[in-house]
Amino acid sequence: MSKKIRLLIIDDSALIRQMLTKIFNSSDDIEVVGSAVDPLVAREKIKKLNPDVLTLDVEMPRMDGLTFLRNLMRLRPMPVVMISTLTEKGAAVTLEALELGAVDFVAKPKVDVSNSLNEYAEDIIAKVRMAAKARVRSSDVAMGVKKAAPSAQIKHSASSVIQAAPAKQHFKTTDRIIALGSSTGGTEAVKDVVAGLPMTTPAIVISQHLPAAFSASFAKHVNEVTEMSVCIAQNGQQILPGNIYIAPGDQHLLVIRDGARYICQLNDGPPVNRHKPSVEVMFRSVAQNVGSNAIGVMLTGMGADGAKAMKEMKDAGSVNIVQDEASSVVWGMPGEAFKLGAADHVMPLDKIATQILALAR
Repeated sequence: MSKKIRLLIIDDSALIRQMLTKIFNSSDDIEVVGSAVDPLVAREKIKKLNPDVLTLDVEMPRMDGLTFLRNLMRLRPMPVVMISTLTEKGAAVTLEALELGAVDFVAKPKVDVSNSLNEYAEDIIAKVRMAAKARVRSSDVAMGVKKAAPSAQIKHSASSVIQAAPAKQHFKTTDRIIALGSSTGGTEAVKDVVAGLPMTTPAIVISQHLPAAFSASFAKHVNEVTEMSVCIAQNGQQILPGNIYIAPGDQHLLVIRDGARYICQLNDGPPVNRHKPSVEVMFRSVAQNVGSNAIGVMLTGMGADGAKAMKEMKDAGSVNIVQDEASSVVWGMPGEAFKLGAADHVMPLDKIATQILALAR
């Protein structure tokens, strides 16, 4: 039998500690080896218990979660899943934690925490399993130089939002569109890619798996690092070069055509592959409406969301880039796209911006 994942829970709420322990103990491959009410207690328990993964509350007494994480990533980098609140403040802090090197996060609502956490039990367990295998790096920030979508009970495919169809014939246009999908590790990976892109870059549409409360903070974080102009996509908004359009955290983003113009269309359909926004939905719309004018980019992420539709994009004439395994936090989505033959280029994160610009020319 394979070795169980040793987990340490750090949270000042006795209720949350108790609930998380119960959730993890229901799985057969995770063992809660201990819990801590604050980072100072946690520090001693990490030395004594040698856990594989930590869950870490953002707001705690004596030392806040970010300060603790910064020290941890500098001195003893290890997989951390943040437990954050579904608020704008919680979003800003969580994105900073992902910047410091946390692998992923679980968002807890402000009300009815016990029922809400139980609803996400499957998701929470999956995130800890994935964190145990993730590539953890102490970030430059740490050295001083990111509410997950509910698990849908019914699994919907992209066809519940947009039917599969061959690429359509449209008015001729030379405008390129870059369609980018990402999940776990993606909030930082997206920033790394767009940081190297000038204002003259073709428009970029992004579906990153994040809750709605995190959308504004994520757009702000991305906007700070790039010459391009970043916004949360609005329904009916024209897609123009030099701009980045991020799918809002509770809607699917599709790219449609109006004559020779590209338009953002938001869709409130069911979660696809348990995600909303879903990369699968956005990529399929790009395959049908942009075709050979598209450049597809798949960055780090858990699962397979977007992989099949990325192959549809390739079949429709787009050129696709997939992040390589070595530079991905989790080679789930990019790995699946690669296995399906959807990738034209497989490359490390730090080379993707240059490749995008070469293809756009």
